[in-house]
Amino acid sequence: MSYPIAERPLWVPDAGRIAAANITAFARKAESRWGRSLPDYAALHAWSVGEPAEFWTSVWEFGEVRGSMGRVVLEDGDCMPGARWFPEASLNFAENLLRSRDDTDAMVFWGEDRVKNRLSHGDLYRQVAHFAAALQEQGVVAGDRVAAYMPNMPDTVVVMLAAASLGAIFSSASPDFGVQGVLDRFGQIEPKVLVAVDGYYYNGKIIDCLDRLAAITDGLPSVKRVVVVPYVHAHHDISHVHHARMLADFVQPFHNETEIPFVRLPFAHPLYIMYSSGTTGVPKCIVHCAGGVLLQHLKELRLHGDVKPGDKLFYFTTCGWMMWNWLASGLATGATLLLYDGSPMIGDGAILFDYAHAEGATHFGTSAKFIDGIAKAGLRPRATHDLSALRTVFSTGSPLVPEGFEYVYREIKSDLCLSSISGGTDIVSCFVLGNPTLPVWPGEIQCKGLGMAVEVFDETGTSVLSEKGELVCTRPFPVMPIGFWNDEGGAKYRAAYFARFDNVWCHGDYSEITAHGGVIIYGRSDATLNPGGVRIGTAEIYRQVEKLEEVVESLVIGQQWPPGDASDVRVVLFVKLGEGLQLDEALTDRIRQTIRDNTTPRHVPAKIVQVTDIPRTKSGKVVELAVRSVVHGEAVKNAEALANPAALDQFRARPELQS
Repeated sequence: MSYPIAERPLWVPDAGRIAAANITAFARKAESRWGRSLPDYAALHAWSVGEPAEFWTSVWEFGEVRGSMGRVVLEDGDCMPGARWFPEASLNFAENLLRSRDDTDAMVFWGEDRVKNRLSHGDLYRQVAHFAAALQEQGVVAGDRVAAYMPNMPDTVVVMLAAASLGAIFSSASPDFGVQGVLDRFGQIEPKVLVAVDGYYYNGKIIDCLDRLAAITDGLPSVKRVVVVPYVHAHHDISHVHHARMLADFVQPFHNETEIPFVRLPFAHPLYIMYSSGTTGVPKCIVHCAGGVLLQHLKELRLHGDVKPGDKLFYFTTCGWMMWNWLASGLATGATLLLYDGSPMIGDGAILFDYAHAEGATHFGTSAKFIDGIAKAGLRPRATHDLSALRTVFSTGSPLVPEGFEYVYREIKSDLCLSSISGGTDIVSCFVLGNPTLPVWPGEIQCKGLGMAVEVFDETGTSVLSEKGELVCTRPFPVMPIGFWNDEGGAKYRAAYFARFDNVWCHGDYSEITAHGGVIIYGRSDATLNPGGVRIGTAEIYRQVEKLEEVVESLVIGQQWPPGDASDVRVVLFVKLGEGLQLDEALTDRIRQTIRDNTTPRHVPAKIVQVTDIPRTKSGKVVELAVRSVVHGEAVKNAEALANPAALDQFRARPELQS
């Protein structure tokens, strides 16, 4: 079942918005540059995938990339993987983000309601110069790894830019990861330098990190220097942390450094190592290249996000989620980054809107989970905050259901572009996302990304429209990973994305391309339910269940039934209810009836079970696969990847699931 087709869009951009959009200026320049006719988005997208050399050259030029492009744009363009982008190019990622040295704001930071500060472009440049010089003194060179165990604060951006300026590879984990979770990640990539915070704030409390840092350092023999960044403590004893120095002591000898020796390297030189969620085993280490990340993020931020110089760009994220890397690239657009660390629901739950109000945010990024949460909490930001500067809301992390779209326009702001976006850590960017010149339809992501040959395949590998199937990309794109770390020969990389369809990237999202040219994501393919051989996207059930006031959140799996029979499953729904509520027969019946009335009988759970918590990854995604493993008595190989691993315990050996 698909979402019902809406009679009209929730938002249509006016002529002035369309005329002023970056993507409009880009299309006009491309028409002139290449002698093309690009009258609408369909034509622009078709050109972008049909003529990749022209398109990506235009992205380079429109983004004013600093570096040498070379003459060749694409070699072996029929190979996935194997295509080579800009093989003659040289650039430095950090150089393209540090374009200004003036006294305007580069970043503003709120650490809950405890810390507020701002950093100018000039100060940012100086801090990066000092840190880069200190890294050089430690012997860091191109290809070495620099790891950060840090919150979403300006110092983390400084470390990333300093590493990138030298051609070192940056990797990060948020400080809410436990010791084993960090070692599972950083232990594979063997960093030379580890930068970590002393602690962080969450929901008004101080969480100390130094004891964990000591254990992490003991488990990373490759680390030659640990740099401790002060945040929550006035005084520090770091004597128990091997190789540790405080940040001030680390950079003090280099305070006279005023220039950054940007090392220009090949387009495909590695920039980031990022990690799969790791809930089914040790995380895969995904390597992304500097040129691909830069071009893709410039395209997405400037064209699809319409981010302009002087804009105020906010995204609620941690340093364990790819949205942090996406946000950091906003510096290349001339926008001011609004960084936040801590609980988004502290106090009365409106602190992120307090921040947007205070700083005049133009772009507000969050998760579908957050939008659902504030809707259930009854927040009405349009009535309590001045959001007059706000032009765009981004949502990702999980599918945003039509009711979430309607809430945004009803209670946040009626005149903005609501850009639901979807991609992943695998490409540190998006396959499908927003567009300030197109209508917004409830429940739909607006469009395929420029340069991304996105289609939906059925089981036979045939491209389909207005039918559910696998989200795929049929042609190469610059931000495809270089590969996985320590994957000699690339076998694991190919198995992850290219095993299902030959020479086609299969992303693992159960999706549909709509009559509007938009996209609906129904959930992960590997979590798709299959009762009686009928495929059901989990998002279809979540949409109905979480409309009910009593249900805070939910999780659904397919349980093998009868036990041990892998040929069929029954649908099992777990619900977390509001405080003090119990799942009685009446509520159970109402949940089932709501699902039946709005979907099909196949969607109706055979079992509904109350739990007190729903396990999630650090980036807020429900972990259906981990719960399915627990229910079937299988081991969860990396519970450290979860924000709340103890929540898994209540799914073990439930008597309700034995009959």
